Amino acid sequence: MSCTAAEEPIDEKTDSSSVCKDLDVEESPVSSVDDVPSRIMDGGVRACCTLVGGMLTAFCTFGYTYAFGVFQDYYTISHAASSSRISWVGSTQLCLLVAMGLPAGRLLDMGYFRQTVFAGSCIYVFSLFMVSLAHPDKYYQIFLSQGVGMGIGAGLLYVPAMAVQAHHWRTKRALAMGVVITGSSVGGIVFPIMLNKLFFSSVGFAWGVRASAFLVFGFLVAANLLMTPGVAVVASKAPKPNIKSLFLDIPYLLTILGGSSSFLGVFFPYFYLQLFAVVKGVDTNIAFYTLAIMNAASIPGRVVPNVFASRFGAYNLGITAGTICGVLILALFGVASVAGTIIFAILYGFFSGAYLSILSPILASLARHEGEIGVRLGMAFFFSSLGALVGQPIDGSLLGNTFPWYKAIIFSAVTTFSGMIFTVIGRQLLVRRKGTQVL
Repeated sequence: MSCTAAEEPIDEKTDSSSVCKDLDVEESPVSSVDDVPSRIMDGGVRACCTLVGGMLTAFCTFGYTYAFGVFQDYYTISHAASSSRISWVGSTQLCLLVAMGLPAGRLLDMGYFRQTVFAGSCIYVFSLFMVSLAHPDKYYQIFLSQGVGMGIGAGLLYVPAMAVQAHHWRTKRALAMGVVITGSSVGGIVFPIMLNKLFFSSVGFAWGVRASAFLVFGFLVAANLLMTPGVAVVASKAPKPNIKSLFLDIPYLLTILGGSSSFLGVFFPYFYLQLFAVVKGVDTNIAFYTLAIMNAASIPGRVVPNVFASRFGAYNLGITAGTICGVLILALFGVASVAGTIIFAILYGFFSGAYLSILSPILASLARHEGEIGVRLGMAFFFSSLGALVGQPIDGSLLGNTFPWYKAIIFSAVTTFSGMIFTVIGRQLLVRRKGTQVL
């Protein structure tokens, strides 16, 4: 039974919305552009399956990126290259993961969700297996397979998997996106422990990477089967995004500028905390778990703020979490023990997880209609990726071979604070436009 083709006529006095309330949204054709938002549901089998598929995608993409600190440590100890050159691999991967959101988001809005996710899965898995064949002392092999290949593949996966949630969820959109991004936190727990145990054992680097690649392959197959495009994606009459108008939206542009600046510094602990702990003399067995602890702590950080986003405002929560991240980076000056390292990992994991997860709901809230959510997220992530690209190599150059940590700490904290300043200005302009402080 569908809302438009019922077996029995519906009484004229019957509220048609109550009849359609529990039915799958795609059973009803979209009759007009204005009809698209009203038919987006907060639930249903397709929405929940897409949610799970998005979590698996985040697990395999961003979750694996969060484990790059293990590769940074391994490559540095193996003298594959300098810390700065090695960090270019991770920063390029992170940059492309975010930057590819621009074409991927546009393809999503055009209705090519399944094709984009499938292509990204193939590129990502193939590149990961190529990493297992790369020689650690051959820098170009590592850079091309892990930096470029995995970055492009992940970029074609992550943004569509995140943005498509907005087409399945409406009032619970922020919560749904927060739940999806918890997959990256779980991946950030599993992969660092897994890779540390395999790399520094009889298994070795090559088969350690292959083992993780087989796990990623299985999860991405499941993700491709579970995720489906929402009605706003498949509706032929959905309004087309006006790209020119995005460049005239000052609050949106300031938010992008804030993200670009904060991305210069906010990922510093994810790349260097394990190496920081080792250099500071923390027991190696403990140091190996710092990334896993940080990512475990980020799970509630990615969910809790999104639960309260509609009440307190996504902007308000994001700015608060980002500012605390800057304060915690400065707190690294006082970290020199096992207890201090663990406490830092827990606190930074929670607040960085909150900041990173709330960015997507912030950007989605600026969209005028569901048809431009993909391109808004994609364009924002594209320009923000520039910060992710150069931030970690700058940290590596500042650290050099003698590891003067204060240079990288100050740089990361200042850029994070600068990002929050730009975001605050954008928020204030939006307050004037909408006339409310709950943003």
